[in-house]
Order: sequence, then C-alpha cells, then structure tokens
Amino acid sequence: MAIYDLLVSPFAEFEFMRRALVGVVGLALGAAPVGVLLMLRRMSLIGDAMAHAILPGAAIGYVVAGLSLFAMTSGGLIAGLLVALVAGGIARATELKEDASLAALFLVSLALGVVIVSVRGNSVDLLHFLFGNVLALDNATLVLIAVVATVSLLVLALIWRPLVVESVDAGFLRSVSRSGGPAHISFLALVALNLVGGFQALGTLLAVGIMILPAVISRFWSRDLTAMTVSAVGAGIISAYCGLLVSYHAGLPAGPAIILFAGMVYGASVLFGRFGGLLRGWGARRHLEA
Repeated sequence: MAIYDLLVSPFAEFEFMRRALVGVVGLALGAAPVGVLLMLRRMSLIGDAMAHAILPGAAIGYVVAGLSLFAMTSGGLIAGLLVALVAGGIARATELKEDASLAALFLVSLALGVVIVSVRGNSVDLLHFLFGNVLALDNATLVLIAVVATVSLLVLALIWRPLVVESVDAGFLRSVSRSGGPAHISFLALVALNLVGGFQALGTLLAVGIMILPAVISRFWSRDLTAMTVSAVGAGIISAYCGLLVSYHAGLPAGPAIILFAGMVYGASVLFGRFGGLLRGWGARRHLEA
C-alpha cells in the first residue's frame, strides 16, 4: 500500500497530475528525437537560443489577446523562426558564425520579451512565461502538445535521411542531392514548433530541457541512432513521471523538478554510462594496466 501511495496515488487521485504527465510525455515524444538530431548536428546551444527567442513573440500575443493559447503560440512560433532565419542570414552575409549571431539575437529577444511582459503584465505573468505551469494544463494545451508531437514525428520521418547524412557529411549530401537546404529549414521549424509546444508547460527557460537532456543522456547508453532516439524518449518520459512525483511529495515546483530529475539521470549517465561513462572508462583502463 505504501508503494501505491508513493508511485500511483498522486496520478490516480488528482486530475491535474494526470494532465501534467500526459502533457510532458507528449512533449518528450516530439522533442526528444529533435534533441537527438540537434546533438548530432552540434546544434544543442542553438536549441537553447531559439527557446529564448520565442519569448517576445509570445509576449506580443499576450499583449494583443491576453492569455490566448492561439495568440501566444502563433507569436512564439513566428518569433522563433524569424530569429533563426535572421541569424542564418547574418552568418551568410558576414564573417560571424551562425551560433554567435543566434547568441546575440537570443539575448536581445529574451530581454525584449521580459520588458514587454513586465510593462503590460505582472510578476505572476512573468513567472508563467519564464517557467510555465505544467500543473495547470487545459484541454486546448494538451491538444496543442499532441498536434506538435504528431507533426514532429511525421516530418522527421520525411526528412530523417537527409538530416542524418548531412550530420555525417554535409559535402556529400550537397554533391548528390539538393534536399539539405529544405531539410535544414524544416528541421529548424520543428525545433521552434516543439519549443512553442513546451512553452505553456515548462516556460521559455526550461522548455529546451525536455529536448536536450534526454538526448545527451541517450548518448551515454547507445551508439545506434534508432536506439538513441528510443532511449531519449524513454528518458524524457521517466523524467516526467519521477519529476512530478518528486514535486508532489516534496512540494517543489513541478517544471523545475522534472528538469532537475533529468539532470540527475544525466549525472548518473556521465558516471556509469555504457559508452564514455567515467567509471566504466576508468575500469577499462585499470583492466588494461593489470
């Protein structure tokens, strides 16, 4: 009975806990595979930059229509895509690399978004924008998350091969196909779409966590891309479930608890991971020395 109370009772008794779990599981299904490709393409920090870039668009949607899911989602998606395109344009027109231009733009975007929310809202609104409210997901938000996950998986299925080939050898892909450019743009759109989907639950500061942390966890446990993708989704779902339980029993904020639990799994993977784990590598060296 104690195990039931610890592991099952919060979700059986409270609808808001079930909604939170369904919402974050949906985010993991859509965002974790995107995170794996971000990691393989050495674009992990670009995901973080785009997460901050959606804030002014969502803030403008809030100013225009209040707490309207459609307005804030549309504004955030447009802002994220605009920042990505502008950063790419700056990188191609100047000597500045794309990651540096994105870093500059995301800092400006974050500051602008905070200013807009602070001027037209209050501290509660600002906290909602920055950290989300995963325990208050309504039907419309759950539907949005489900649509984002479905679109992400379908589009990834279509552009998976060129994305993987470009991650390994971009020059080879350019020599045999022109699909690299459209696939890259579609991929950036998926990044922005998943971050906007996660914005309502985890806020602009934490939405990227459910995308990147499961991906880097999977890197320590597999070298096969399919297995990495599946394990990343699994890590995201486990982090959602355990993080919500920790939040419920310890009275911690739910969103940060989910990301902190994923961080703990990452720390354990760094130590004990099958591929590149510190202790496993140390044990192998000791065996060779002996």
